Amino acid sequence: MARNFFLALTFVAALLASVPVCFGQSAVLDIPRQSQRAVVSQRIGLTDITITYHRPLVNGRKIWGDVIPYGQVWRAGANENTTIEFTDPVTIEGKSLDQGKYGLHMIPGQDTWTVIFSKMSTAWGSFSYKQDEDALRVSVKPQSAELHEALAYDFDEVKPDSTVATMRWEKVAVPFKIEVNVLQTVQANLRNQLRGIAQYTWEGWDDAANYWLSTKNNLDEALRNSDQSIQVEDRFDNELTKSRVLDTMGRKDDAAKVEAKALQNATPLQVHMFGRQLQQQGKQDRAFEVFRNNAKKNPNEWFVHSGLARIYCSQGKFDDAAKEMKVALSGAPDNQKNYVEGLVKKLEAKEDINK
Repeated sequence: MARNFFLALTFVAALLASVPVCFGQSAVLDIPRQSQRAVVSQRIGLTDITITYHRPLVNGRKIWGDVIPYGQVWRAGANENTTIEFTDPVTIEGKSLDQGKYGLHMIPGQDTWTVIFSKMSTAWGSFSYKQDEDALRVSVKPQSAELHEALAYDFDEVKPDSTVATMRWEKVAVPFKIEVNVLQTVQANLRNQLRGIAQYTWEGWDDAANYWLSTKNNLDEALRNSDQSIQVEDRFDNELTKSRVLDTMGRKDDAAKVEAKALQNATPLQVHMFGRQLQQQGKQDRAFEVFRNNAKKNPNEWFVHSGLARIYCSQGKFDDAAKEMKVALSGAPDNQKNYVEGLVKKLEAKEDINK
């Protein structure tokens, strides 16, 4: 036992002897470092991009062309590999790169920099870098920047399908554009999710349909998702979604038939809220038609009087509108009374509540 302990100490001593002496670093202990670790992440669509790096300081030194020579591979940070990870395939400066975790290296130049994505992501810096392990190289133009004492990575120009990752240190910024095929990625992701527990819920299929509807893409798939949602459970919500998909596809007659079916399945409150949505879309005449039908079928519901008040208001009949809104106020739940009371006051002041 004593001999094994002595051999262990001898091994550690030899290991320490092989490590350059540097304040604040240890081969065996986790202690604070001069170049501190940082992580920055950005999501584009459903794709997460994460850069993990260490932040060296300028400390009054001349960095480019001196501390960091031009024309040589550099670790793009300090200590272990700087890494960049993508949860889905991306394009970098227009060139394809698979999902995965990569060692991030750079070759500085006075006019052009090379950004390297290496399949080796667990090395120490660039000391053991091998070009044949490159997954991708791109050339980019450096930019002048305000002084950055500590090296930093940021995500700039964030858009629905792209961002620009930028390394800034001293007075240089090095940007590279990252793009994601969001529609393709989301389609694959949604299909996978809808093979899980979500496939047994009407909401999962309906949410997928509404996503495609909001993007006005993959409308055929949106229609299939709507039908699947209705098959799981036929509801006002998914029938209305299907109607909207058909309308967006230009199938107006089919959309009207499905909308009528949706309203048959709706509660009085759902009908009223549908009318309010039509108003928000600028479809006032259609909204008033919905309010009238709701009032005929459900005269005792407080909110149908709110709908009638909106119709009278549109006709300039403010006294009749105020009267109906006061009826609505008398039956409104406590959490709605302040809102409805405000509408009453506006109508009494001859203000249009439909704007």
